[in-house]
Amino acid sequence: MPSSLPPSRRVLLAGAALSLAPALARAQGGTSGTTSSPAPGAAEAKQLVATPAKARIKPEPAPETPVWTFDGKGDGSVAPPVLRVKLGEAVRLRLENKTERPLSLHWHGVRNRNAMDGVGGVTQAPVAPGASFLYEFTPPDAGTFLIRPLVVGGSSEPAGRGLSGMLVVEEAKAPVVDRDVPLILQDWRLEADGTLAAFGQVAFAASSGRLGNALTINGKPAPELIEAAPGTRLRLRLANACNARATRIRFDGLKAWVAAVDGQPTDTFEPLRATLPFQPGTRYDILLDVPGASEPAGAVVALIGQGMPLARIVAKGEPVAARPPVAPIGENKLLPPEIKLQNAFRRDVAVAGGAVFDKAKPEAAPVFTGDPTRIWTLNGAAGRAENPPLFSVKRNTAVVLALTNTTAFPQSLHLHGHVFRLLHPLDDGWEPYWLDTFQLLEGRTARIAFLADNPGRWLVSATALERFDTGLWGWFEVT
Repeated sequence: MPSSLPPSRRVLLAGAALSLAPALARAQGGTSGTTSSPAPGAAEAKQLVATPAKARIKPEPAPETPVWTFDGKGDGSVAPPVLRVKLGEAVRLRLENKTERPLSLHWHGVRNRNAMDGVGGVTQAPVAPGASFLYEFTPPDAGTFLIRPLVVGGSSEPAGRGLSGMLVVEEAKAPVVDRDVPLILQDWRLEADGTLAAFGQVAFAASSGRLGNALTINGKPAPELIEAAPGTRLRLRLANACNARATRIRFDGLKAWVAAVDGQPTDTFEPLRATLPFQPGTRYDILLDVPGASEPAGAVVALIGQGMPLARIVAKGEPVAARPPVAPIGENKLLPPEIKLQNAFRRDVAVAGGAVFDKAKPEAAPVFTGDPTRIWTLNGAAGRAENPPLFSVKRNTAVVLALTNTTAFPQSLHLHGHVFRLLHPLDDGWEPYWLDTFQLLEGRTARIAFLADNPGRWLVSATALERFDTGLWGWFEVT
């Protein structure tokens, strides 16, 4: 299995909130995103304005960085919005584009209705500068989801300038926690004068992507300081909104339990060696108790270089009463308890392209000499809306994809509109959690299984946005 995937439970056991409008219809039955007036009885849509701003990313005396932000308040931060609804409530959100580039918002991980998936150029027309678009849908699942710009050929720049967010769909019966803390990781590629490095660089797109040299958590330089009384139970919602940076995260001085992966609840488990893989698009819900006052402060650390703290958890105040043992936060009863794979539709999908290394000069940088708009391919074709589908199946068909990475780089891949199980390499047994995003190491093949129960045109796409912009996606059809 790819070593960067979350280890199975067997292995593990062996070793700025914005409230949204309530109540339209179910996720697959809401009204069109182009509707300008609310359905009878529905509240007016909330506004999310994408606009230029400046932010303090590098410390003084460096100048502030020109960025794009949602509803910028001019306070020097680029805090991504955290949108919250209860399970069963509707999202009604109007995106207003005051930037100079087309935009659309992908609700990463939401098993959405197709017209609301937010892929500009495939599921909707991109929102032109000065225009707006109404997103309205009812998420079918509780969980933690990302909001990412996703426009065919134009996703890296809006994300690299700061446009990201989180959608939290709260359970009907939430777990007992004292604080619910979103932690959204972004990285920024800055020049020495604090400005953003130029976008559209082929060398980035053809290799590891646009890796930043500055990290922020919730729009401010890392680490985030979390102060709470000893024994306080925290629910951390960790989300990787970076353009391309995949890393691992470690919990130092903390006893952490994973309660959900990619928004879907799982049996709680402690990460092996207290670390988890963390590629773009990935989310974890973590339950932990704040250490005692006499214990060292805990930290969530990205394993970059010698380690970069993302959050510090410091005991402050009088201890609280002991909390009950950590338990699962529930289950998603809308997902099948099993997927019958005996008669599954099976398809091979090969990821190819990108820069190559000269074996005679292993120290040299990789080189790409082809079409800069078609750097990456799936089954030989760079992503285009006019391409034929990778496959077409009828609704409620079980699907198994064998994904092979023939490139020189790890690939982080995302399945739109569905969630999947990762299959074991030698049989059709599966890992005990649902995913929508995973990393496939170079030279490896992994098989995923899902129930194609959501009609529409859906993408299999790179979560490294420079790769998405230069061809690493394809679409399939559920009829």
